[in-house]
Amino acid sequence: MRGSILSTTLLSLLPASVMASCGHGLNFVHPRGATVTIPNFDYGTTTGPENWHHIQESYMTCANGTHQSPILLSSTNSTVSPPGSINLHISPQKDVEFENLGTNVEVVCNGTLEAVNTTWKLAQFHFHAPSEHRVDYGHYEAEMHFVFAAADNSSRAAVLGFFIEVEKYNGTWLLESLFSHLPEIQTPGTATTVPELDFGSFEAAANAQSYYSYMGSLTTPPCTEGVLWFIGTKPLSLKIETYMALKNTVKTNNRFTQSYLGTTPVTGILETAAKGL
Repeated sequence: MRGSILSTTLLSLLPASVMASCGHGLNFVHPRGATVTIPNFDYGTTTGPENWHHIQESYMTCANGTHQSPILLSSTNSTVSPPGSINLHISPQKDVEFENLGTNVEVVCNGTLEAVNTTWKLAQFHFHAPSEHRVDYGHYEAEMHFVFAAADNSSRAAVLGFFIEVEKYNGTWLLESLFSHLPEIQTPGTATTVPELDFGSFEAAANAQSYYSYMGSLTTPPCTEGVLWFIGTKPLSLKIETYMALKNTVKTNNRFTQSYLGTTPVTGILETAAKGL
């Protein structure tokens, strides 16, 4: 009864459209609009990950899906695709849009990914802090997601992810350059233009490493499944002060790990936790 009341209350208070999500820019999930839209979900309590499925009916997969992301990865047992499995290409970008979605910061740019005999077109990339996926039970300080749609318009998606770890003096040039513009988008719903982003060294490093790979879902509503994941085994570096600027902007915006692949949806996790009380 309590769950029904909560569900009804949330559904009556919140809009029925799909707001800015990790699938932003994927036409079959969340087409890009003319303005930056604040989402109707967050990472708090009432409208946070444990209650996303109560917000609107199209988010029910967040609770009853069977291949949900993120998952717990193992450095010894998870499937790893060797170097050469993917080919990322993002040419130098000029006048790039950098947005504050309220729950995330996102960059809109063009690029392609070649993986599993498919060409994928880049829709956007964004960040979560701390990391959403865990390796051997441990989080990294942040995680970067490049979101792609199949170039053949077949309603398929792929995500290329990279862990981010904090270092005292060293930082990945692409991230340091991008995040220098964070002060310009401190207000949710705002955007700025980054004059130029050079992906050269980042692209070369990405194409030379191995990747954890599995079939999962988007990590925000509507939690669409059938998403092909590639997560780099070598983390990117970020200077401490730059990480703090990111963290102060996005706060905490990670979904909890969904156990191992295909095992326990949200409702099952909650029931298991309740039995332990």
